Amino acid sequence: MSDEFVKGLGILVVGLFGWMIVSGWYTTPGFEETQLIGEAPSTLGAYGTAALLLRETLFYFAIVGALVFWVVLPAGREARRAWEERRTGE
Repeated sequence: MSDEFVKGLGILVVGLFGWMIVSGWYTTPGFEETQLIGEAPSTLGAYGTAALLLRETLFYFAIVGALVFWVVLPAGREARRAWEERRTGE
């Protein structure tokens, strides 16, 4: 059980840290303005567009990855154990 928690936490931390780095590079125009969630610049080249795609990918990887390890896998194990208990009649 703690193994899934640590894996989910690792995915969450790494994914959101990467999101924060890319957001700081591309969506923080200044310290006096909105930071990390500001509007992305409209004049980006291929690398800038790829970085913003990486930013979105890292965000969803962090959220979905943590939910998989914290909710889906433990629920699947519980469901499988309940199914086995029901089949064996215990």
